[in-house]
Amino acid sequence: MTGLFQIGDKLLQAQDIPSLLKRYQLMPQFLRGTIEDQAIASFTCTEEERSAALEQFYAQHQLTSSEAKAAWLQSQDLTEEELVQMAIRPVLIEKFKQETWSSKVDNYFLGRKTHLDRVVYSLIRTKNPGLAHELYFRIAEGEQTFEEVARDYSEGPEAQTGGRLGPVSLSQPHPAISKLLSVSQSGQLWAPRALAEWMVIIRLDKFMPAQLDDSMRRHLINELFETWVAEQLSQIAPLQPFRSSVSSAS
Repeated sequence: MTGLFQIGDKLLQAQDIPSLLKRYQLMPQFLRGTIEDQAIASFTCTEEERSAALEQFYAQHQLTSSEAKAAWLQSQDLTEEELVQMAIRPVLIEKFKQETWSSKVDNYFLGRKTHLDRVVYSLIRTKNPGLAHELYFRIAEGEQTFEEVARDYSEGPEAQTGGRLGPVSLSQPHPAISKLLSVSQSGQLWAPRALAEWMVIIRLDKFMPAQLDDSMRRHLINELFETWVAEQLSQIAPLQPFRSSVSSAS
């Protein structure tokens, strides 16, 4: 009988595998791995890349001797060649990422920049409009520091940090606050304004524009890759046993 597997005393048919993968919450990982394998099928690595990948793999799994490696292979039911394929897989995936998206990063960065810029800002909130204006003038006239006022009067968790928040992405605060911060100069103090049930006093402390350096480039390529993987996963129909459309002659 084909498509039959034995695990201990239990016999499994191939058609049982999808339901077991779902039961053990392994289906997303399995499908992702299959998608990645298809993507990297045409890529290879150099001997130098292979050696470096193996060295890193051995260090990661503490395979510091031939005995340790042999024991690990036996425990994982892997061959030496399968180990090599596991070790070089991240290298091949990185090559796929670079070939597919490295030329698109500049434009993607420009489109995402407002979400990548970061700010440090300070916030005071109160539900008392009269108090909000009084506190604003105390700060503006130097009677008290922003931090002192925030600790004593702000009604949100920012009171614990003297009103200081961040660094955070410019897109993270409430849209009205983000819009205000985007047109602020460092140190600029804004008069109280209504925001939902609150009156808020806002000060931009530091604006940190995103830079397309090597670290950001890697981050964006990974972001594009993850978006692509999610799109591929969304297009996969539930696994069903494959049946040939050609029937045997009677």
